[in-house]
Amino acid sequence: MTTRLTWDDRYRNGEHRNDAPAPLVAQAIETLPPGRALDLACGAGRHALVLAGRGWRVIAVDSSRVAIDLVRERARERCLEMDARVADLEKHEFDIQADAFDLICDCCYLQRDLFPAMRVGVRRGGIVIAISHLVDPSPEVKPMNPEFLLRSGELREFFAGWDILHDFEGKPVGAPHQRSVAEIVARRPIAG
Repeated sequence: MTTRLTWDDRYRNGEHRNDAPAPLVAQAIETLPPGRALDLACGAGRHALVLAGRGWRVIAVDSSRVAIDLVRERARERCLEMDARVADLEKHEFDIQADAFDLICDCCYLQRDLFPAMRVGVRRGGIVIAISHLVDPSPEVKPMNPEFLLRSGELREFFAGWDILHDFEGKPVGAPHQRSVAEIVARRPIAG
């Protein structure tokens, strides 16, 4: 079964995670003026929906047609405008245009070759919010394919030269049983 079909099944069966935005995303956007946002691998839309609800013009992208249908349905129920698209990021079916976004959100999805496009896709002064799983040798954490795990410091390296507004590596607060994560909120420098 392909990855796309696996995710379609998970969303169809209600196996997606909670609908609340990650606390980091909620905090980071609290003081930002609305602009144009991109939510990569948006899943059922927990971040895209909160952004649209705050007045952002959002493009939400995911490879799962079922997930995108959920995003569209939830946006309609809340009378929110959103551009939700089915696109397989691994197959480069969505092109991140240069200087196109004020915010790019990449939460719990790791595709290393997207980071250069994210760096270019955010306008000067714009923000990237990224959360990804870290290599975690803890015995209580289920093993994962290392291809989908960051090394310590790797996320920070992707945004070298940017203004780092938030940088965290470790167990999520209040969830010591979960895999360690790397979080970053980085602002593209206005000059340079």
